[in-house]
Amino acid sequence: MKNKGERIQKIKEIISSTKIESQGQLLDILLEEGYDLTQATLSRDLKRMRIAKVGDGCGGYSYILPGQNVAKTLNGAHSVSSVPSSNWFVSIDFSGQFCVIKTRPGYAGGIALDIDAKDAEQVMGTIAGDDTILVILRGGVRKKELINILRDIIPIID
Repeated sequence: MKNKGERIQKIKEIISSTKIESQGQLLDILLEEGYDLTQATLSRDLKRMRIAKVGDGCGGYSYILPGQNVAKTLNGAHSVSSVPSSNWFVSIDFSGQFCVIKTRPGYAGGIALDIDAKDAEQVMGTIAGDDTILVILRGGVRKKELINILRDIIPIID
């Protein structure tokens, strides 16, 4: 039986090198590699590692590591900037210290990871669903400041 540290490292290797569409697929690979774990253990590992499941641009989903580029295709990882934001971006709206970004289904989790990876002082954090991201701003941060931060992720925002 391999230890937790080795298992975590193996999960990172698999996700960064292989298009993984489901926990079941990842579990099968780990079991074949000699790791003894359950679906529940794998689910906890993925949560602790902040691994996200995002749309792959082809109608499916794929797991990505925190900080890994969002857009994935069947051919591998690509930078989010290589996928025109007009293909996934729907809208952005503000209310006080909250910003709501609407995306096409499947993109919100990965885009939220990109926003978090910027580690901008003005952003307290994000919460993402399938097609919606809630960006929580620190007190006193203006709309224009956030738009400037997001411009390299979402070039088409004004």
